[in-house]
This record gives sequence, structure tokens and C-alpha cells, in this order.
Amino acid sequence: MQPDDKVLIELYTTMLTIRRFEERLVREVSAGNIPGFVHSYIGQEAIAAGVCRHLRRRDRIVSHHRGHGHCIAKGADLKRMMAEIYGKKTGYCKGKGGSMHIADFSVGMLGADGIVGAGLPISTGAAFAAQLEGKGDIAAVFFGDGACNEGEFHEALNLAGIWKLPLLFVCENNQYGVNTPAAYAMAAGEISRIPKAHNIPARVIFGNDVEEVYRAAGAAVAGIRKGEGPFFLECRTYRWHKHFLSQQLEDLRPAGELEEWKRKCPVAAMEKKLRNRGVLSPAKLRAIDEKIMRQVDAAHDFALSSPYPQPQDALHDVYSS
Repeated sequence: MQPDDKVLIELYTTMLTIRRFEERLVREVSAGNIPGFVHSYIGQEAIAAGVCRHLRRRDRIVSHHRGHGHCIAKGADLKRMMAEIYGKKTGYCKGKGGSMHIADFSVGMLGADGIVGAGLPISTGAAFAAQLEGKGDIAAVFFGDGACNEGEFHEALNLAGIWKLPLLFVCENNQYGVNTPAAYAMAAGEISRIPKAHNIPARVIFGNDVEEVYRAAGAAVAGIRKGEGPFFLECRTYRWHKHFLSQQLEDLRPAGELEEWKRKCPVAAMEKKLRNRGVLSPAKLRAIDEKIMRQVDAAHDFALSSPYPQPQDALHDVYSS
């Protein structure tokens, strides 16, 4: 499934929106303006953009602690996202969730999760629900290489395989669980060997090429919608920042590795392709960037002008109505 020019522009716009949103967060965290922990998605934008472009509004996704990119790619509102990250009452979770717990059920975003691997069983339930509903919807779950060493990873694969669930597993293998290399932490060696043991087909792709992600995800989603059961997509990529944004956290990754991966920047690579193919002129590329920057600035202004929750708000939304 080769994307046409319109889709290429949409993919690039989604990636650039994620990049500019995350860059603003990096600045604000560095300035001490945002409370709590923030995990940057910079460097991995092509995965969220390429996968979510094939998902319908009703399709459900589950994310992880590095989840802003998935929220944006699925259609979440930048203003409510920024407000939540700032802990404001106008945020998606009314300021009670913060960066790692953004959810918007109206666009099928069931939420991010601060616990490694915790989204996997949730997505299994979401896929089971979609199967029972019988409307052709699917679920997708995003998780990192570190989650592949958790027990619920194997449980989710097993149930998805047994029940032939309409579930797309998207492993964002950014090479490290905090500072521990994935190559060291996994006795199985290749992550893609594990789903195959559960009779789930798997494919390994370069996660920094949004066209490759788009094509692979498109083929996987098409098969899932036909009733072929779950599919496992391992996207090899690299996060640019430390595990979370902090001056105190030490980055133990090898010197020079980050610079090598920055030369494989998914956003810059796509911009170059669009220019070289004549899809977008430099002026139109600047216009897209300027529009996104205005949206991010507006989201930030909205967050700053929004009120904090009051102490009594802690008693609201405790029970379902």
C-alpha cells in the first residue's frame, strides 16, 4: 500500500505536530514549569503517524508512558493534552493524570499508562470487545522493548493467539529500557521470535521511515480486519532524550550513538523526500510548520490560563455514575 501525495503530507504533518509539541514540553520541563515526570517521544514520531493513519475513529488504541505521539496521531486535542500535562482542570483527566495518563475515549484513545506493559491486557480486552461487537473495528497497543520482558506481554500474546483477536501489537523497540540495552535484557534475542511462538505473524521494520511503517501497518491492519487474527509489528527506532526529562537522571547510552540516530531523524528524512519529489515547496513546508507552531502556542496559552483543580475535586469521578 503506497501512500499518495495527500497521505504523505498528512503523515509529515502528524510527525511534525508531535515533534513541535514535544519540543515545547522539553523547553518547559527544563525551565521547571511542568510538574511530575515527562517522557519525550522525540525520535519515534514515524511509528505513531504511520500506524494510526490506518485506524478509524472507533478503533481503540492503548499507549504507554511515552504516549503523547499516539494521542496526537489518533486525533486528541492539543489544548486538553497540554492542560493535562500542566495538571490543570481543563485537561483530559481534569489535571489528575498528568503526562502519563492522557485518555480520550471519543477518538478511541483508551489511555496511556505509567506501568510498563500494563496496556497489553487492556488492549486484549479492547480487541475482544471489538470482536464481540462485530463491526469490523480493531485494537492496537503500543509498547516498548522493555515491556516484552513482562508477564502480561506473554499473557496478551497467548490470549490474542487463542482467540484470533483483531489486535495489532506495535513494539517500539528504541533499544533501551531506561539505560539497559534490550540486547542484554532479553534471553530470546530477537523480540520477533516471541510472538511467533504464539502462532502470531511478526514483521520487523525500520521505525524511522514513515513510509515503511505506513505500508507495513496497512498490510497488517487489512489482514486483521479480514479476520486473520492478531499481527505483531516490531519497529526499530531510538529515543533522542533520556528515559524521562530530568537533569538528575544519568544517560548511560554509548557516546556517539545518539548523534548517529539523529542523522536518521524521521521528520527530517520525510521533509527531504517531500522536497526532492516536488510534493511540497520550501514555502509550503514553512507554512505547515508555522501553522503547527501556532497550534502548539495556543495549546500552551490555554494550559497556562486554565485553573488548577481544587482540593474538593479529589472526591469527584471516584465512582462511575
